[in-house]
Amino acid sequence: MQCWNNPLAERIDTILILSDRPDGQVKQLSSSFNKLGVKTLSMHLADIGFDSRYKSGLAIPGLDGALPATVVVRSVSSGTFEAITRRLGILHAFAHLGVPVWNSAKAIERCVDKSTTTFLLAQAGLPTPETFTVENLENARAIIEREIASGPLVLKPLFGSQGRGIRLINGPEDLPVPEEVDDVYYLQRFVARAGPPFRDYRVFTCGGEVLGMMARCADGWITNIAKGAKAEPVTGPLRLKLEALALAASKAIGTDFAGIDIVPTSDGELLVLEVNSMPAWSGLQSVVPVRVADRIAKALTARVFPRFERDEEKCAAVFRPHPALTLIK
Repeated sequence: MQCWNNPLAERIDTILILSDRPDGQVKQLSSSFNKLGVKTLSMHLADIGFDSRYKSGLAIPGLDGALPATVVVRSVSSGTFEAITRRLGILHAFAHLGVPVWNSAKAIERCVDKSTTTFLLAQAGLPTPETFTVENLENARAIIEREIASGPLVLKPLFGSQGRGIRLINGPEDLPVPEEVDDVYYLQRFVARAGPPFRDYRVFTCGGEVLGMMARCADGWITNIAKGAKAEPVTGPLRLKLEALALAASKAIGTDFAGIDIVPTSDGELLVLEVNSMPAWSGLQSVVPVRVADRIAKALTARVFPRFERDEEKCAAVFRPHPALTLIK
């Protein structure tokens, strides 16, 4: 097969899954794609290089200069500014070559930087807590002194995840020294809610649809599953409100697959906190009847290869025959 934007670069029928480790969710995705008759290859994004010897310009271990059919990003991993910039450059290169990337480098950049996420959510008119992002301790203190009369704020790492590094700020004295936060202060209005137990919601979107959702319940106000929160199913009319908010948030950020965090206020309003472009789904899987990885694989395959939905015979001609291909209908 040929790459869309580079007719000289060979393109093979393999989905490339990028992750810094072959964890259970990577294995689930590989299994789900394989059931659809699609080959997969997993590797660390850091192991892919720019290489002008190849027609594609990329050296992908195991592909000998060829390009994959599509790329699924499970993690970019931590690293120096230069390393992360290069890895994102690889994802941009895939897109330039016509290889679909879930999620795109642009969407990942928007999600990783919480200040950009918040900016785009607010610009889209979505309800989100008041948020302030500044550099240097003096500017952060000025914000606290100005805003603290309206209630506490939450300091979050600009690039953090899984609830790490979050702290409640009740006054200027609670602010960490610049070295602890790389001199960047992301401050968000603390959302008071009923509890304990405290509850918020994670809604998973995939291919423009809601794949599933869960409530996250904890004894403390930090409700990340990684911090010990428990997943519970969401029922009733609240689901429709959460679905609408999550789909709007995904559209505002431009994600193909995302975990949207939504928090209820004490008076029942729903606020969008964050959009995660590389969400884990172990918590969700425990409260939904469908196999999450199967849904992701089916949605991605249908989006990347829309001809599969139109003509199953063509689908079988492109990929090796497999009975599970009927699931794509």
